[in-house]
Amino acid sequence: QLQASGGGLVQAGGSLRLSCADSRRTFSNNGVGWFRQAPGKEREIVAAISWNGGSTTYSDSVKGRFTISRDRSKNTVYLQMDNLKPEDTAVYYCAAGRGSATSTRASSYPYWGQGTLVTVSS
Repeated sequence: QLQASGGGLVQAGGSLRLSCADSRRTFSNNGVGWFRQAPGKEREIVAAISWNGGSTTYSDSVKGRFTISRDRSKNTVYLQMDNLKPEDTAVYYCAAGRGSATSTRASSYPYWGQGTLVTVSS
């Protein structure tokens, strides 16, 4: 079971760190992705990380501002979000993939946590 946390309200330019905890070791050997969905928009990939953290990928809109990482000893994946912008406002979801590599496709992720809301004010 995946549990996302860390969302909240922050001013533009601020930072937040999201956590995705895996209580049942669902993703201990799997790639993990962070997705987001803004009101009226489709869900989109934000970042993904391979099973051992050796490979990461980011959407162009967050590259250079967000950092995905994982602590396998804690079964937790993080998303450090810096220099936040109002357009980053969305519900953020973490998901575990079928395989060990990264993927940007939501269909590659069968296991999803509940979302955590991030609101960035201007």
